[in-house]
Amino acid sequence: MSLFDLAMPAMRCLDPETAHRITVRTLGAGLGPVDHSTAPSALRQRIWGLDFAHPVCMAAGFDKSAECWRGLQRLGVGAVEVGTVTPRPQAGNPRPRLFRLPDDRAVINRNGFNNAGLDVAKARLMNRDRRTGIVGINIGANKDTADPVDDYVMGMRQLAPLADYVTINVSSPNTPGLRDLQGEGPLGRLLTAALQVRTEVCREAGPPVLLKIAPDLADGQLQAIVETAVACGVDGLIVSNTTIARPDSLQSRSRSEPGGLSGRPLFSPSTRVLARAFRVAAGRLPLVGVGGIEDGATAYAKIRAGARLVQLYTALVYKGPGLFRRIRDDLAARLAADGLTRIEDAVGLDADRLADG
Repeated sequence: MSLFDLAMPAMRCLDPETAHRITVRTLGAGLGPVDHSTAPSALRQRIWGLDFAHPVCMAAGFDKSAECWRGLQRLGVGAVEVGTVTPRPQAGNPRPRLFRLPDDRAVINRNGFNNAGLDVAKARLMNRDRRTGIVGINIGANKDTADPVDDYVMGMRQLAPLADYVTINVSSPNTPGLRDLQGEGPLGRLLTAALQVRTEVCREAGPPVLLKIAPDLADGQLQAIVETAVACGVDGLIVSNTTIARPDSLQSRSRSEPGGLSGRPLFSPSTRVLARAFRVAAGRLPLVGVGGIEDGATAYAKIRAGARLVQLYTALVYKGPGLFRRIRDDLAARLAADGLTRIEDAVGLDADRLADG
């Protein structure tokens, strides 16, 4: 157990945003724990021309301004996704805007893309040694922009050359109107413009582009998004962002706070959408599963629902930074118990059952 794990109870006595800020600065200063172990070979995958040592990755939202990506890599993650980065610095919504729901192992946030802006993130990633690990960059639009497409184009133009992959985030519930970009017409316009800029600035060596979608989608909406993504040449989908739904099962005092709900209550609905996306994509798009992952069982369920990779964030609040390694090793054990030799062999095995559930 690391000092970080030992400090977790004390950190939870602080308000969530202060605790997060301290953690980011600690990791950014290189003072966090380091995992020197080697991932089991059965978990290795090559996706989008990138070599992932294992599928357990850090989700966007933790390192919003590319401050501590190297510290996160040292935790032994499969990849780190920084952001969401907007063209101009953005303070986000008024505080308090981050709430723990401990009885539900969940978090509600209404941060509103608070970040230091494109120029700061670019400077911090400019001289990155790509041999240390995979870093994706999640891009978004400023709250007060006249045309959100212009912001995504700007983010792609400036950050794509620095990224191992780029995620287009149109699914945060905390920027008014952002989720409207998931509509078939607006989404097609956005993706076409962003991918054209990738070609212009990176030519044939451009990074893969992923689209992050919401869990609050009807089947018809999901099918339109998948088909639009395929038609425009998107390389993969991240399923899913936080939810605006509030299950009746929530027990914590802050359960009625507005914002996006993440953590354990998001697991079932996001996994169902993931399985449906896998069925619609029919092998045309690799999927990344996010939402409610807190142990090897939930990570493996996402993979069997159709995910090639998984991402987590909220569970770290409750279980500490050693979680990445614990999930990684448990995945290898579950794979072996099922008589499977490669993680790819498990992808989508339960998709039809979960999609209809």
